[in-house]
Amino acid sequence: MNNKDYDLLFGVAFRKMFQWDVYANPHAFYLLLLIPALALWLIFRYRNDKNKLRISSTAFLADEIKWYGLTTYLPHVMSLLGLTLLVFAAARPQDAFSWEEEQAKGIDVVIAMDLSSSMLARDFKPNRVEASKAIASEFIKGRSTDRFGLVVFAGESFTQCPLTIDHERLIQLFDGLKTGILKDGTAIGSGLATAIKRLKNSKAQSKVVILLTDGENNSGDIAPETAATLAERFGIKVYTIGVGKKGMADMPVAVDMFGKYVYQQVEVNIDEKLLKEIAKNTNGKYFRATSNDHLKAIYAEIDELERTELASLKYTSKTELFMPFVWLAVVLFFAGKLTQLMVFKMS
Repeated sequence: MNNKDYDLLFGVAFRKMFQWDVYANPHAFYLLLLIPALALWLIFRYRNDKNKLRISSTAFLADEIKWYGLTTYLPHVMSLLGLTLLVFAAARPQDAFSWEEEQAKGIDVVIAMDLSSSMLARDFKPNRVEASKAIASEFIKGRSTDRFGLVVFAGESFTQCPLTIDHERLIQLFDGLKTGILKDGTAIGSGLATAIKRLKNSKAQSKVVILLTDGENNSGDIAPETAATLAERFGIKVYTIGVGKKGMADMPVAVDMFGKYVYQQVEVNIDEKLLKEIAKNTNGKYFRATSNDHLKAIYAEIDELERTELASLKYTSKTELFMPFVWLAVVLFFAGKLTQLMVFKMS
């Protein structure tokens, strides 16, 4: 270690000596309580052990008394300072240099949700649309680093919310969704195409559409197969979810004179072949949800399939800084003993 290194070490050590978070063993500072106690004991001892000499005047000895008193106490002061420095050394001061870089490689996700009247079917609790809203909202809350968008469709489609990291606002928009705000029908192709439009220029690591529907394509100007081809071209993965139990379900078939839906048992018809084809052609996956719990499990599986990657790099370097305190303490002890020896020879 050259002189420059020693200067640097001493400078860092004493510059950081009052930054308590850089000590590896801060409990050692409790030993400092012994220093004032030891100082008081030394003062008490010297006041009671002095030899007394009666003389008429000490004026002619003023300089000698002053010098002698200073050199008598000085070794003990040096020793106390040395002990203090040894306590600092025992606390193990460190120069901790560390940095950490963490970069989230987020995923852009657009949820395309069917809002046709059949989504009011009561095979989910309380119905398909409310269950889908609640479960999708929980999915969004669990993915804080991803951007989400919302597209709704029935007989037509539109963007309810463009891609955003403001998940709280997005969930508020989810809460406000209801059937009847769009022309009735099921335009799967239009819904998918609108979602693709929102994702095609995205620079995200992964671009995903979650398309949720409970029926068959019977509306819209864009064929679902055409929309799937566009998704493949833009590198967009489509997860399709067919919502509805197998067999019969209570579905709204009319509106009574009071404006309430009239329900009756209707066979559930989902174009699973089409949804499977869309998922396969875009490297996605098709799911069939037959209950609230099943839909939760599907979102959990998508969550695992589309995990956000974190690129993390951490570096930590620690330099022990206790040696400057030890060296200085040794110097003080040696200087104190040397002063004591000088006083003894002159007495």
